[in-house]
Amino acid sequence: MSLMDSIKIALFSILAHKLRSALTMLGIIIGVGSIITVVAIGQGGEAALKSQFAGGGNNTMEITFTPDTEDPFAMPFDQAPTFTQENLLQLSTIPEIAHVITTNNSMETLSVNEKDIGTQIYGITNDYFSVNNVQMGTGRKLNEIDFSQSNNVVIINEKAAEEFFKDSKAIGQILEIKGQPFQVIGVYKAQDDLFGFGMPEMLIPISLWPVLFGTDEIQSVTLQARNVNELEEAGKKATNMLNDTKSPELKGKYEVFNLEEIQKSISKVTNIMTMIIGGIAGISLFVGGIGVMNIMLVSVTERTREIGIRKAMGATRGKILLQFLIEAMMLTLLGGIVGIGLGVGGAYVVSAFAKWPPLVSGQVVIGGVLFSMALGIIFGLMPANKAAKLDPIDALRYE
Repeated sequence: MSLMDSIKIALFSILAHKLRSALTMLGIIIGVGSIITVVAIGQGGEAALKSQFAGGGNNTMEITFTPDTEDPFAMPFDQAPTFTQENLLQLSTIPEIAHVITTNNSMETLSVNEKDIGTQIYGITNDYFSVNNVQMGTGRKLNEIDFSQSNNVVIINEKAAEEFFKDSKAIGQILEIKGQPFQVIGVYKAQDDLFGFGMPEMLIPISLWPVLFGTDEIQSVTLQARNVNELEEAGKKATNMLNDTKSPELKGKYEVFNLEEIQKSISKVTNIMTMIIGGIAGISLFVGGIGVMNIMLVSVTERTREIGIRKAMGATRGKILLQFLIEAMMLTLLGGIVGIGLGVGGAYVVSAFAKWPPLVSGQVVIGGVLFSMALGIIFGLMPANKAAKLDPIDALRYE
């Protein structure tokens, strides 16, 4: 009997007991579907977290000040020194640095249409758009003229447009910030909002910061190296320059916060969480495998006389063993294929609610198919071996 004949017999046996076969495959379906969904959610969540916390690119780094923890009179972490224009000029002279991006931010409550709305306000320079992927939904970005002439214009994210203006068009509307009128000229897409629960944000020229908040100090500085290979050298030169020129009263040192390292840390955390949850989901696969073994043992008992007839007609032990292994593999393979469809669908449903891309890995899908087949071999081996060991005379006498 050829391999194709064995596959046909296996399919006939499965279809002959549709309900039993479907219930047997259910554990495999749930197990494979759960693992694929969990891995897709983990990878999509990782991408969203990287985008949310790790910023624009791998050739950027943030300058931070770390107080001396051993000095009881050192500056607290939440009172880090700000940057001066002299600091910025010094940093811009470093050959390995392409852009010095300065940013200020403040959480303010804006009164719009008799409603108080907490809003994150960012003061930025034109270089901000060079390292941050700001995609416009409607309107335009802040341009060089807006920055050089300190125009009272603002771009807001989609969350702010929804909160401020509901169904009305945001472009051209006037917002009041600290008593100053600002015209909305653009709405950018809020792609980084985790689970869609982002908060209203707006971007204004940083040159307006002294007028609004009464200070020209810079809170945050991000450096972009000319290329990734120069990232470490640029970071060393920047921190050395700032530490050499800082006030002796500052107890601590400037350091670089490499955004690539954040991405690696996020990957480690999300991978561990995905493995833990995936392992829990894998328990259902194990349970499903036991179900396959159980039903195959029942099948061997039901077909004892059939096995005896085949052996009497010359079927070898190996042929009988292969026949029942193929049947077990077909059960788990069909369950695995249905589970893959269920898992991919589940990943897309979750991503639609969480508002991040469903990253269904082709390797995981292929692995799911192969693992299903392996389960069939592992859990089908004992029933198949039992069938192969049956004595033909005893099998023919079985009632």
